[in-house]
Amino acid sequence: MYVSTVLRHKGSETYSVAPDDSVLTALQLFDAKKIGFAVVLDPAGKALGGVSEREICKAMAIPDGGGRQAAIREVMTPNVGTCSPDDNLIRIMALMTEKRNRHMLVCDDDGLCGVISIGDVVKHRLDEIMREEEELLKYIDGTGYSV
Repeated sequence: MYVSTVLRHKGSETYSVAPDDSVLTALQLFDAKKIGFAVVLDPAGKALGGVSEREICKAMAIPDGGGRQAAIREVMTPNVGTCSPDDNLIRIMALMTEKRNRHMLVCDDDGLCGVISIGDVVKHRLDEIMREEEELLKYIDGTGYSV
């Protein structure tokens, strides 16, 4: 199983913010799109990092409401992990767990082609396990197979 399989099922649409956008702008994007992560892109479209609900929560804890107006560059994670669509999904799952990355940018030779979350990976793996279980039960019952 490959990262590209997850992207095919969940879609490759990504949402982004600029480094000079405010935390409030990101928060409004998260609410409007029902997402928990945005890629931080420079004006040329190069990924500089990412911002998640976790960074937004930390920023909102700044006294006197200063976090709402803080620039994304002040709160973002600059070194978000990256992977390729051709990477093995189990290896990426292990890497995300080891590095405690909840999100990874998926990049190919042309640049950013999507974002996967640990939730996306777990959902995909769970669906796969359930299909395998169904096939094994059919095999045991002797149904669904012809000789």
